[in-house]
Amino acid sequence: MLVAVLGAGYAGLTLARTLERNLPAEAELVVVDESTDHLVQHELHRVVRRPGLADEITVSLADTLDCEVRQATVTAVDADAGEATLETPDGATETLNYDVGAVCLGARTAFYGLDGVREHATPLKRLADAREIRREFLGLADGDRAVVGGAGLSGVQVAGELAALADEREMDIEVCLLEQAPEVAPAFPASFQRAVHDALLDAGVSVRTGTAVDHAESERITLANGSDLDYGQFVWTGGITGSSALSADRPVVRADLRLGDVTFAVGDAVRIVDSDGQAVPASASAAIRAATVAADNIAALVNHRRGGSGFEPRLSRYRFNVPGWLVSVGDDAVAKVGPTVLTGRPALALKTTVGAGYLGSVGAIREATDLVREELDIGDKSAGEAVPDDIIDVSETE
Repeated sequence: MLVAVLGAGYAGLTLARTLERNLPAEAELVVVDESTDHLVQHELHRVVRRPGLADEITVSLADTLDCEVRQATVTAVDADAGEATLETPDGATETLNYDVGAVCLGARTAFYGLDGVREHATPLKRLADAREIRREFLGLADGDRAVVGGAGLSGVQVAGELAALADEREMDIEVCLLEQAPEVAPAFPASFQRAVHDALLDAGVSVRTGTAVDHAESERITLANGSDLDYGQFVWTGGITGSSALSADRPVVRADLRLGDVTFAVGDAVRIVDSDGQAVPASASAAIRAATVAADNIAALVNHRRGGSGFEPRLSRYRFNVPGWLVSVGDDAVAKVGPTVLTGRPALALKTTVGAGYLGSVGAIREATDLVREELDIGDKSAGEAVPDDIIDVSETE
């Protein structure tokens, strides 16, 4: 019996590692991803300012998984038939037939059909994007403006890094963060929003809320109110859309995470409605937690189908619940844990520890240790015991 995990982001890697422990010995597990490495997405913005951090947030799938890892791009999925169409690195097309599977393909940057935005803005989804953002920023002249479109957590973090990079290089560059909603971090509690806004201002970021982009040209953005905003660099973190393998859609799945007869789906590839009927936000923590529920359900379905008779098992249901949120803003950070909002070094230490805890949870102990040393500047001290990734949400995924 073949079990396939399509995608190895937060959801896919967590799911695959859990299935390695829970599947019966006769079940074969295969993981398909377009890359040979797993990227710790919530730390990607750091590479804009510190390129060397790329090694600490990149984990080899072959090193962390004890199953077949196939490098290919998933171009189509038939969730009922258990069939995935793959494109290999050499351009060949293959069909993968599986008995039970999971779609964990993540999402892509959404440009919402805004003229010129895709052509002129750089997203932040891959290491290559972070490096390009850095290269473009360092090529700006004094008096130029770098615009970041979208003030979700990804936009907040990259704006903070650019402002800190300008300070380090003594560059006279305005970093401007645009958000169409009335507040930054619009999906989050008001106390968190206020603290994030203050941290951005302290970092030297110019914040413009209630400001939507209409279209973009080379070196100029036209806003929805008709005014123009000149720029030397344009970064776009305005939202997410679905994987092309699912027709660029993010289909809704219910709390059992079932997408089709033999396929489950987890993470940003879909919109999850949890057991309380609540829409689950696109976030690393939600993806990780939902993956453990999907693993239980896949193992239950595999065991049932091995038996070949009787009613299908009662599937577990996912309920979204996180105790707080975290975001970094340059050398500062903001954390909300329950009713308490933390800023400064305590928040930064908490965010770093959570990131290291996630790396430790996927077996990347060296990377976890190096991340803590780099982020907290503690020299040769050990990272210590890794904190589980589910203490607090580590980022909004955009």
